[in-house]
Amino acid sequence: MARRIAAGAAYGGGGIGLLGAAAVTLLLAEVQLAKRSVGGGTAPFPPGADGIYGTAFGLSGPLRLALLGDSTAAGQGVRRAGQTPGALLASGLAAVAERPVELMNVAQPGARSDDLERQVGLALRDPSRVPDVCVIMIGANDVTHRMPPTQSVRYLSAAVRRLRTAGAEVVVGTCPDLGTIEPVYQPLRWLARRVSRQLAAAQTIGAVEQGGRTVSLGDLLGPEFAANPRELFGPDNYHPSAEGYATAAMAVLPTLCAALGLWPETDRLDADRREGMLPVAKAAAEAASEAGTEVTGARAPWALLKHRRRRRLPVPTEPTPSEAPAAEVRGRAAE
Repeated sequence: MARRIAAGAAYGGGGIGLLGAAAVTLLLAEVQLAKRSVGGGTAPFPPGADGIYGTAFGLSGPLRLALLGDSTAAGQGVRRAGQTPGALLASGLAAVAERPVELMNVAQPGARSDDLERQVGLALRDPSRVPDVCVIMIGANDVTHRMPPTQSVRYLSAAVRRLRTAGAEVVVGTCPDLGTIEPVYQPLRWLARRVSRQLAAAQTIGAVEQGGRTVSLGDLLGPEFAANPRELFGPDNYHPSAEGYATAAMAVLPTLCAALGLWPETDRLDADRREGMLPVAKAAAEAASEAGTEVTGARAPWALLKHRRRRRLPVPTEPTPSEAPAAEVRGRAAE
């Protein structure tokens, strides 16, 4: 199904759906129940986190990091700049690179993949300051607003292609598993998980074929999120809490660093961790079923499937870009 969606996106098809028509009536009834619970609290508007991180390494020659996508990329649900994914990734990248990092976040809460064209334009508006690397987190609103998946993947692929052509590395955090939202009941939970994973796999195929890398966000990265939904969701029961964002951001960090050549790479794949060289469609499907999995393009039609080791890092003490020490980062990163 993921390959069919990606192929439809590449060749202009628009009629491939994620769900059969027989499920629509059931879905509509279940959605009304979910809406009564989801969003019962209030998610604060994401705080601005743009600026320079890692000032301890100086201010000259910073790496440029851009975030694009929806509310997850923007950091909606937390109140401090230092708790947003952008701030965590910028601090972590600065610590690994031992260079300052300039963060620009153009993500928009509520955005769907058709907004990526506008966001890419913002990220590339200054030709002399093209980002070194871009992180895209998108897809959840495509599912909830029933955007045809072929359109969703087409918009994402075009965004990755445009950024790569401009010279930026691209890491895509694929569609999260909407089945983890606590107030969503069965059978909608099962359907939400299915369509989320199908879209995530199709996004992986599209992004990798355009020269990007992907990290599966899944249930927002691992058993921690599924096991502790009350801790990792924010006050509206929909957006992640600070701990949830830290878990997600630090699972993306190793791939972010690897894209810039800052992470030790090895040609040896760990079979015990089910790493391997697979056809891209198979790698995409496996990554969608296990959060935190990286897929990187190899020689077509093959892709590398990796499960990078993660470790706990220190907690940032300051939320502002000018003061946050680069070495103080919360979450998990690859060893």
